[in-house]
Amino acid sequence: MTPNVEHLLRTEAPQVLGALVRRFGHFDIAEDAVQEAMLVASRAWPTDGVPENPRSWLIRIGYRRMVDLLRTDQARRRRERHAGMSELAMRDPSRQASPALETDDSLTLLLLCCHPTLSPTSQVALTLRAVGGLTTTEIAHAHGTTENTMGARISRAKQHLARAGARFTPPTDADRDSRMNAVMQVLYLIFNEGYTASAGDELTRVDLTREAIRLTRMLRDSLPDDPEVTGLLALMLLTESRRAARTDGDVLVPLDEQDRTGWDPELIREGIGLIHNVWRRREVGTYQLQAAIAAVHAAAASPDQTDWPQIAALYLGLERLSPTAPVRLSRVVAVAHAYGPGRGLALLDDLNRSYHLDEDPLTRQRERAIRAHLLEMTGDTAGAAAWYREAASLTRNQVEQRYLQRRAHRLG
Repeated sequence: MTPNVEHLLRTEAPQVLGALVRRFGHFDIAEDAVQEAMLVASRAWPTDGVPENPRSWLIRIGYRRMVDLLRTDQARRRRERHAGMSELAMRDPSRQASPALETDDSLTLLLLCCHPTLSPTSQVALTLRAVGGLTTTEIAHAHGTTENTMGARISRAKQHLARAGARFTPPTDADRDSRMNAVMQVLYLIFNEGYTASAGDELTRVDLTREAIRLTRMLRDSLPDDPEVTGLLALMLLTESRRAARTDGDVLVPLDEQDRTGWDPELIREGIGLIHNVWRRREVGTYQLQAAIAAVHAAAASPDQTDWPQIAALYLGLERLSPTAPVRLSRVVAVAHAYGPGRGLALLDDLNRSYHLDEDPLTRQRERAIRAHLLEMTGDTAGAAAWYREAASLTRNQVEQRYLQRRAHRLG
């Protein structure tokens, strides 16, 4: 399958799923129908060519498969009446002109996946699967768990939606706020998986970062006065602005070695403008703090002009609001740059004693890479090389792995 076809299918999948769920209900069966439609397309389009209206083509195939699934022996006992109504709906000319062909269903589908009857973890996992198009393996990595555990969690979430009778309708004012935190977390995780892929021979997956930014723009358009939504968009734009400078061929380039003329000035201007506008409201949240940190980096013309004490202070505030392992580990880096590698190593050891960052699935690999970097800064090249090698053994992203191995080899 060509990259263009793969990108098109990923883009259209949420729209097709939204169309099927709106017409038929039954989220769990609709997703199966969409997956089969995608499989048919992946086989047909590379040889027959992409149809003039790919979304309509996919919806038509999905409709047919949906009816087939609703007709199975198991489904017939529970859904016979619904299947008949679905067939009549398909034959009704007034319903043939599907608004799904002109309507972007991604955001409504996103909110459906964040249904209030689901646990926050299930909301995130289901949305990453249905809207973000991530594989179960990628979602498991983002949550620091196993593929089997995550697969079971996603399956239970779909079954729960079916039992709850969840409908494909926009949320009411009463439950919109309860869903929004999960929605933002989902978009944040999609972006992060795209910015540093959990596996493969590419550091980034641009399709995922672009989709996360697109959906976050949609979210902000619908909630322009929400400072955290704006902060999330600013964070994504400022982070994405550095993407082109993060690699040189197949070599990863760390932040302090990047050619800053390669950073995207338009994304930086937009991101800084967004965070400055909401920062004045003094309603500080986690995404605004992360965006503020990214803005400090973006404002520095060179690495030695970076205001690391300010970044360390911002991370301390972020840790108080969101005391997670990744945030704590990031504060270690900021403290080391602001006050020296010795202070950074002492803080890292203290956090490990209290919170076991070196054992947490979300930080286990990065803890070793950061320890190696700090040891290198102190002049302990042998210790740094050993930790770089251990960090390299714990990542499945080949670009990152090669970078860590080269650092270790250079140190001997």
